Amino acid sequence: MAKLWAGLADGSIDAAAEDFNRSIRVDSRMYRQDIAGSVAHAKMLAAQNIISPQDAEAIVNGLNGILSDIDAGRLKIDPEAEDIHTFIEQTLTERVGEPGKRLHTARSRNDQVALDVRMYLRERAEYTKSLLKGLMGALCDRAEETKSAVMPGYTHLQRAQPVTMGHHLMAYAMMFSRDLGRLTDAAARMNSSPIGCCALAGTTYDTDRRFEAELLGFDGVAENSLDGVSDRDFCVELGAALALIMTHLSRLSEELILWSSWEFKFIELSSAYSTGSSIMPQKKNPDMAELTRGKTGRVYGDLMALLTMLKGLPLAYNKDMQEDKELIFDAFDTVDACLTVCAPMIGTMTFKQENMRRAAAAGFINATDLADWLVGKGMPFRTAYKLTGELVAECTARGTTLEDLPLEAYRAKSELFDGSLYDAINIDTCLLRRTSYGGPTPESVERQIGLIKGLIK
Repeated sequence: MAKLWAGLADGSIDAAAEDFNRSIRVDSRMYRQDIAGSVAHAKMLAAQNIISPQDAEAIVNGLNGILSDIDAGRLKIDPEAEDIHTFIEQTLTERVGEPGKRLHTARSRNDQVALDVRMYLRERAEYTKSLLKGLMGALCDRAEETKSAVMPGYTHLQRAQPVTMGHHLMAYAMMFSRDLGRLTDAAARMNSSPIGCCALAGTTYDTDRRFEAELLGFDGVAENSLDGVSDRDFCVELGAALALIMTHLSRLSEELILWSSWEFKFIELSSAYSTGSSIMPQKKNPDMAELTRGKTGRVYGDLMALLTMLKGLPLAYNKDMQEDKELIFDAFDTVDACLTVCAPMIGTMTFKQENMRRAAAAGFINATDLADWLVGKGMPFRTAYKLTGELVAECTARGTTLEDLPLEAYRAKSELFDGSLYDAINIDTCLLRRTSYGGPTPESVERQIGLIKGLIK
C-alpha cells in the first residue's frame, strides 16, 4: 500500500524499519471505531459544507460496506498495511474513488488515533465492568449461603477472631465495588473528543467539533488541541484501575490456594477450575487461581511501561505513543481473562464448613471475648488481657481449649469467674455479639449483600 505521508518524503523505507514502524498487528482491533469515527467526520464535513452531500454519502456508504465486509470475513485486513487507519482510508478510496480522498480533510492521524483509542477503551471499560459485576454477584451468592458458616478470621495469618465465610467473601466484594467505581470514573474523564485537534494546532477549516463529538457519544471536546492529541492520561488511569483489580484478584486467589490445601481444607475447587499432577495422582492443583496470581505482575508491568513511555515526552505527538495501545490492550485482555475464569470458579467451589468450624474452635479466637467478659465484671482491660493470655498458655500446656478448661482452673486465676463465662466464650455467641456496623453477624452480611447487589443493578 502507498504511504499516506508520501510527498516530501518519497515513501521508500528500509524493510526492517517499515516492519518496526508498522502497528497494524495491534491497532487492527480498532477497525469498528475507526470506521465509526470516519462516518461521523464525513457527516460533519458535509454539514459544514466542507465537502458535498454527494461525496459524504459515497464515503458513508463505502465505509459501511467495508465494515460489513470485515465483519463477514469477505475483506481481510492487510497485515502489510502501516496501520488500521491507512488500511481503511485506502480501501475506501479504491472502492469509491475521488470522494474517498476527501475524507481526511480537517483531520490528522494524530487526532484520529486519539479518537479511536478513546472509543475502543470506552467499550472495553464497560465490558470489564460487566465482568466485575458478574464476579461480585457470584461472591454475593456464595456469601448468602455461608453467612452463618463460622471460620477463623486471621491477622498475620494467625487465627485471630471469629468471622463467617460470608463476611470474608463480602470483603472482596467491597474491594471489587471500588474497582467498579474507579473504572467508571476513569471512563468518564476519558469521554472527551480529541477529533478536530488535527496534528496539534487545529485547522483552518470551519469545523464543528461538538457536532462530531455528539455523534460519537462524547460528553464534550478536548479544550486544548495540543493536549487533545498528546493526552494519554486515560490509558494510565485505566491501567492503574486494572492493576488494582489484579491486586484484589491476586489476594483472593492466594486465599483460595491456601484454603484448598490440605493444611486448611476450607474449600474444594471444582475439577473444571483445577488440574491434576502429571506424576502424583492424589493432587488437585488450583492452577486457575495460581495463573491469576501470576498474571498480576503482567498488568503491573503494562502500567509501569505506560508511565515510563510518557514521562519524558515533549508536546505534542511522538511516535513513542504508538506503544500505548499494545500495553493498555494487554492489560484489559489479561484482566478480562482472569475475571472470566474467577467468577465461575467462585460459583462452583465447595465449602467444607465442618473444617472451618474445627479451625475456629481450636485457635483461641474467643480470647478477646473472654477478656471483654472480665472487663464487664469490672476488671481493667489490660489486666484482663494479661490474665487471658495466661489462661491461653495454660490451655496450650494442657492440650485443651478455653471452652473445655474446667471452672476451677479459671477460679484459681480470679474469683470473678463463674459458670456464665462458658456462654460468653461460645464461638457462636462470640460471633453474634459482634453487632457493630460492618461486622460478621448474619444480619450484617445480609445488609452488605444488599448494598453490593444494589451497585450491580
